[in-house]
Amino acid sequence: MGEAHQSAPSLDFQQIRQQALAIGFHRVGIARVDSSEMAVQAHNEALQSWLAQGYQADMAWMDNPKRQAIAQVMPDVRSLICVALNYYTPHQRPNDPQHGKISRYGWGRDYHRVLQKRLKALSEWLRSQHPDIQTRFYADTGPVSDKFWAQQAGLGWIAKNGNVITRDYGSWVFLGEILTNLDLPSDRPHTEHCGTCTRCLEACPTGAIAAPFVVDANRCIAYHTIENRDETLPPDIVENLQGWVAGCDICQDVCPWNQRFAQETDVADFHPYPDNVAPPLSDLAGLSESEWHQRFPASALRRIKPAMWRRNAQAAQRSDRSRPAPTVPTTDRA
Repeated sequence: MGEAHQSAPSLDFQQIRQQALAIGFHRVGIARVDSSEMAVQAHNEALQSWLAQGYQADMAWMDNPKRQAIAQVMPDVRSLICVALNYYTPHQRPNDPQHGKISRYGWGRDYHRVLQKRLKALSEWLRSQHPDIQTRFYADTGPVSDKFWAQQAGLGWIAKNGNVITRDYGSWVFLGEILTNLDLPSDRPHTEHCGTCTRCLEACPTGAIAAPFVVDANRCIAYHTIENRDETLPPDIVENLQGWVAGCDICQDVCPWNQRFAQETDVADFHPYPDNVAPPLSDLAGLSESEWHQRFPASALRRIKPAMWRRNAQAAQRSDRSRPAPTVPTTDRA
């Protein structure tokens, strides 16, 4: 794979782990590229099947060839240092049809900024250990299959709803990774622990989880409220919005792993901005450009432009409020 990575020294993983935790990451693991070849092949076959069925909707970037060949992202890569940050806060949304619902991931500061700052610090520390060490980091910002590599690195498993679940924090985690030419020992890939539970499939009001571990973006409320740029939302989405205007947490809220293991984050940046937990739909339905700038500073929700906020809020106002919201079970079953 080239001369440069062969000459790179091996660092003690415990040193890397301690540094990552000191920087503020909550979980860290290693995935070696050469020990993941069979898993990569299976992952790529599943991805090709998913793409062939059109489940990516308009997300053309999911078909980027680099996503299926990590060496195309970084030719000398030998290992991935995968990290996770817990973002859960215990705030609860009021059950009020006059207020919109925003996914927890977007309540606070833009997670890209928070992750990238810490990934940069860890990358710079790694490179300071030897002049031949190469790094490249991503925080949901490049053609890297974050969830696949997180599972290979032992951080958690890809669940039936497509999210990564960790034993420590449930699925309320942001993922990032550092690609490096370091020759590091690999952690054991995480096994899947969804068992026979189908709560996420049953709770999704649009049937977006087409089969266990298979999510159809065309039917996903999160996709339509964030990625769909059309002037109007599909009628079957509008009918089932249940107040969601930015993302959707239904499949995470009903997950027994989240009910059992969610714990409050120690990252202050992830605590909600004012009005992000339950914004009045009337405010969002007439949101102006200047109000958008004021309401969502340094926020991942800036991906949703003012016209999209107005579209989503107006659709939520029109939606059938008589349709009951899914019941969130309180007993554990995992």
